[in-house]
Amino acid sequence: MAAPAPLRDCQAWKDAGLPLSTTSNEACKLFDATLTQYVKWTNDRSLGGIEGCLSKLKAADPTFAMGHAIANGLVLIGTGSSVRLDRELDRAVKTMVEVSQTQPLTQRERLHVSAVETFAKGNFSRACELWEQILWDHPTDMLALKFSHDAYFYLGYQEQMRDSVARIYPFWTPSIPLSSYVKGIYSFGLMETNFYDKAEKLAKEDSDMLACHNYWHWALYLIEKGEYEAALTIYDNHVFPGLKASGAMLDVVDSCSMLYRLRMEGVSVGERWQDILPITQKHSRDHILLFNDAHFLMASLGARDSGTTQELLTTLQDASKSPGENCQHLLARDVGLPLCQALVEAENGNPERVLELLLPIRYRIIQIGGSNAQRDVFNQLLIHAALNCTSGVHKNVARNLLMERDALKPNSPLTQRLIRKAAAVHLLQ
Repeated sequence: MAAPAPLRDCQAWKDAGLPLSTTSNEACKLFDATLTQYVKWTNDRSLGGIEGCLSKLKAADPTFAMGHAIANGLVLIGTGSSVRLDRELDRAVKTMVEVSQTQPLTQRERLHVSAVETFAKGNFSRACELWEQILWDHPTDMLALKFSHDAYFYLGYQEQMRDSVARIYPFWTPSIPLSSYVKGIYSFGLMETNFYDKAEKLAKEDSDMLACHNYWHWALYLIEKGEYEAALTIYDNHVFPGLKASGAMLDVVDSCSMLYRLRMEGVSVGERWQDILPITQKHSRDHILLFNDAHFLMASLGARDSGTTQELLTTLQDASKSPGENCQHLLARDVGLPLCQALVEAENGNPERVLELLLPIRYRIIQIGGSNAQRDVFNQLLIHAALNCTSGVHKNVARNLLMERDALKPNSPLTQRLIRKAAAVHLLQ
């Protein structure tokens, strides 16, 4: 295994065409260490972990604007805190802006600060525009690339997620630190836009990037095959322990999504919802991402916590009435609230109402973000609701949705199981 690249000091960042406005070599190296862990999606103990690096970074140079930008950006991009509810984060973002106004920063650095401030307001699209402005002139700025990539993911902007990397990919020569991870980022964008052959070829070219939720994907494969006990074993041994260890939103939604899929398949998940609820309950008023909200709701419904369910729905409705420039709050009325209400109606045994809510928005659900694999839980919700409908109006909806699914993903065991169930339902009617 090749030795890790040395952390870059002030001169190294300048030589790379990405000068940082600080005289502290230690601050520059800690910025690099933090960025490296973010890109690799890991807490590297040899580097001190992300939190350790950020703490030492702040001490090395409290007026280092890019230090403030990466620290605040990482909290915000994690979607577990918002300036609306977290006073400490709100102060940190305001301090970042104030520090930037007292420093002779480069235009690139000012754009970084502006983008993080804009993202904090919930205007993800505008934040992406600012990060893209950086990439036009500085195509090897990994922080701008990764922040924009993650924000595009939250917006459901699949083509932008792909093309943003395509534009800068030729500039990333093998000698540039983290260049192999750019292949992984690009490969993901290609895969999400159905360029599977290109994605696979690129991923095999020496990409070091591994999805942090591989166990979740493995479990989905087992659910697809109908091997439910094996899937639950992975949940118990890897997925939920990973959530308890990290508390990361990706692990939270993975856990909720997996249990919900098993439940739709008629599998008893025991008390597992009660284990997740204390974690999701703390975020029921966040409303940072509608994608997260829907998964938090799965947990409160699964645990039969009507109080938390009502709190989430009421506060989401309130947020939708005064959205300001927050893209998620703007989308809540037309997509987020109907989606959440559909989950409630499914829990209450009203499949016809689920169809009434979901059919008009099914092609807009991509706007709440997430990957194709993650959003498929909502496609399955729609199909299961259609299978449970008894009215003549919706008699053939399940059959048609399953034919559509089979055309897009032939030979799927899950689809075949549901087709057989649909046929049995028709015979009984």
